Amino acid sequence: MPVARPYVPAAVDADADAKNARRRLRRNRIFADSILAAMAVIFVGSHFVHHPGFAILLPRAGAEAGLVGGLADWFAVTALFRHPLGLPIPHTAIIPNSKDRIAATIGRLIERYFLTPDVILAKLRSAQVGRRFAGWLAMPSSAAAIAGTIADGLPYLIGSLGSQDLLNFANRTLGRQLRRTDVAPVLARIFKTLSASGEGDALFDRGIDVTRALLEQNKERVELLVQEHSRWWIPKAIDRRIAAALISGMLKLMADLQDPTNDARQKLRDSITDLIRSLETSPERRRQINAVKNRLLDHPDIQAWLASLWTDLSELAIRDLQSPTSRTRITLQRGLSLLGRALETDESMQKHIDSALERLALYVTNWRGGIGSFFSDVVRNWDTALLTDRLQLIVGSDLQYIRMNGTIVGALVGCILFLFTSAISR
Repeated sequence: MPVARPYVPAAVDADADAKNARRRLRRNRIFADSILAAMAVIFVGSHFVHHPGFAILLPRAGAEAGLVGGLADWFAVTALFRHPLGLPIPHTAIIPNSKDRIAATIGRLIERYFLTPDVILAKLRSAQVGRRFAGWLAMPSSAAAIAGTIADGLPYLIGSLGSQDLLNFANRTLGRQLRRTDVAPVLARIFKTLSASGEGDALFDRGIDVTRALLEQNKERVELLVQEHSRWWIPKAIDRRIAAALISGMLKLMADLQDPTNDARQKLRDSITDLIRSLETSPERRRQINAVKNRLLDHPDIQAWLASLWTDLSELAIRDLQSPTSRTRITLQRGLSLLGRALETDESMQKHIDSALERLALYVTNWRGGIGSFFSDVVRNWDTALLTDRLQLIVGSDLQYIRMNGTIVGALVGCILFLFTSAISR
């Protein structure tokens, strides 16, 4: 399983690579210069020997040939990037003089040989991205890393969403769409679904239970309200009886509504059925429902409540994300880990991932002309000195081996030719 590489900023990584390449180039250039200088010392030094014999003539011939070969290769390598010795010799400084042609060639290479459907699809299929991604996501460290990244970024996202300008924009755009939306059919489908599934009865019974409990807990409050609205000359005992009768009647009505066989419950069901029918068929009822919706959306208190609700939820989410034991972070990690384990054992989903990537890749290939032109324009707009320096850092250290090999091979060929000529001249 591949180990995730620690994140390094691109600029820092590029600077480190450039320093390593420059160090490699300097080392190889010194080595090549040293070999060439050694040949020059041997060649010059051998001419100071009076009456040289075979032991001097052989190294002299080798050094002479090595010096010629090394200088020729030095000239060839240098001519790629600049004018040798600063002299404007024709057909030198090839890369600076051919920047536009190099840029166009790079664009054509990318377009014709890299971003083709056959190349990209073959690479994707051999990589088995779906299987690798599922295996990587199933690793606890991967799920934790992704969850940590999302959790670290969410406070900034939530904070930006809390901007007053953004809230005003959302209120204008979403509010406009909600005002234009006909909610009557939506309400009809909701009521119909709740009625058909039986969840509506359960929800209604739960509402009645809550209401009964509230009445039982607030009997004294009801008595006080009755007394406050009663005449001064009515005795308080009568007020208490009236309050008790009201509470008793309401509790009796609720009990009747909870009885499935009671007429009140059946009338309620019939009323809901009529409401669903009118929501589906009555233009007037639709107009009334949408008018209520628009009044609610336009009401300042509703808007203030929605804004305060968003603010409270945002602050609650940010506090949780900043906590060392953040529930959101833990939930994200568990969800991602479960997703990874599910994908790891589900080959069909892995194939779906591969298929989606292939479709995306084929879509990208439709733009290969534009992508190739983009790379060409980037290279064409580079400074000539910058382009030359970058290419020299990429291939310059390897080109120094050509100089080394040319010097050494030239010396060996010189020695062989000297031995051959010596042998046939005897």
